[in-house]
Amino acid sequence: MSETPPLHTLDPLNRFSDRATDYQKYRPSYPAAAIDKILSNLGDPTQLIAADIGAGTGISARLLSDRGLQVWAIEPNAAMSAESELYPRVEFRQATAEQTELPNQSVDLVTCFQSFHWFEPDTTLREFRRILKLTGRLALIWNSRDRDDPLTQEYGELLQQASSKHPALDRMETLSESSYFPAFEEHHFALEQALDLPALIGNTKSRSYVPSSGELLDRLLQDLEALYQRNADDLCLIYIKYQTKVFIAGA
Repeated sequence: MSETPPLHTLDPLNRFSDRATDYQKYRPSYPAAAIDKILSNLGDPTQLIAADIGAGTGISARLLSDRGLQVWAIEPNAAMSAESELYPRVEFRQATAEQTELPNQSVDLVTCFQSFHWFEPDTTLREFRRILKLTGRLALIWNSRDRDDPLTQEYGELLQQASSKHPALDRMETLSESSYFPAFEEHHFALEQALDLPALIGNTKSRSYVPSSGELLDRLLQDLEALYQRNADDLCLIYIKYQTKVFIAGA
């Protein structure tokens, strides 16, 4: 049996280029309680600088800005950052997690929302240690589909079939020991995303492991419509449930 390749070897810098519009419009946000936990005891948010790494289209950068932080949104993919909107206190910079080009000890908070699994972990954590202030914090965040919810589990099974069980679909969201950040706290928060049929399709097509054309995509779209028709409520919505997992380490 061949070993699953690390995700950072599967062209992470370019694989979302044709998904950016759907990503911006249809990906879920993150619970307010998760942002509260990330910022707890860091001090006055208006005095904090955050580096949001793998910022994508700016979903998480905007959440941090809304709390008053100055945010450097680090994103290597020009198509993704082009989908971002001008937003107060958010500055996009084209760089990678492994080489952010930020000064030493320049940020109070490093965040990775739905992105850390695409990075080479050892090099990245060393870089995060370099750019964090001595009093700073690292937070790694994932929205994970809640497999205890029958509808969400069925949706995940459709993604598995269409993606031929791509390794990104069931990525590990646990962290191996690192000399740079030896201990992480783990916190979970419930999240629910309400979707009409176009949003369900758009959310699905935003995922880099879903085929962008061909028979597998055609079959997936048929299955998604059937899933939607069986489960839509009186508001013409279905609800995908997540557990937002937050891993926090001090500098």
